Amino acid sequence: MDIYTIIFLALAVFIFLRLRSVLGQRTGNERPPFDRAARNAVQGAQDNNVVSMPGKVIDQAPLAPTADVAPPTDRWKGLAEPGTPLAQGLDAISAQDSSFDPRHFLSGARSAYEMIVLAFANGDRRALRDLLSSEVYESFEAVIKDREKQEQKTETRFVSIDKAELVGAETRDRSAQLTVRFVSQMISVTRDKAGTIVDGNPDKVADITDVWTFARDTSSRDPNWKLVGTGSAH
Repeated sequence: MDIYTIIFLALAVFIFLRLRSVLGQRTGNERPPFDRAARNAVQGAQDNNVVSMPGKVIDQAPLAPTADVAPPTDRWKGLAEPGTPLAQGLDAISAQDSSFDPRHFLSGARSAYEMIVLAFANGDRRALRDLLSSEVYESFEAVIKDREKQEQKTETRFVSIDKAELVGAETRDRSAQLTVRFVSQMISVTRDKAGTIVDGNPDKVADITDVWTFARDTSSRDPNWKLVGTGSAH
């Protein structure tokens, strides 16, 4: 072996030892390789406050109250003052029926009010039967029969429904009852067989205030409310 071979072998051993000391040895406890794309994806998700979880949704409570979540004392804001009998009645109904929404009810009550008044004027028994309790239906039908006996016809036209507000709420066993005060303007006239006016004025708009009570069985699957009581306020 000549001198040059010995020098090259010594140099190779020296380089190998230097590389070993710099790179080290694998022990099985090393961290996984750094994935820059994965890190960017996670960082982007954090920036958007969104973390996708396939197959599940995690609901988290907000760290601070938001404008959409009203405190308990404002639960019926715009409908009833906290601590009043009306508010307590709404609480009782809500406790029996978690889907109860008084604002949605009032919207439906306005429509029902107009439908019932017009059906009564036109003698539409079929429409009334679906909207009234049996007791109220009987009283309405008695008036319709009396008009028919006297050969009279009533013409009613709504000008406006100015207000529909809750004035009472209560539960009786499984029955929820809501009382609404309607303030409306309408034109109503009753004519006899010859067309002569016997009641009302076709050219006069009358201010009408009615206080009606609606009820439904909260244990029933039927979501409809029926008129169970009528009255007037002056």
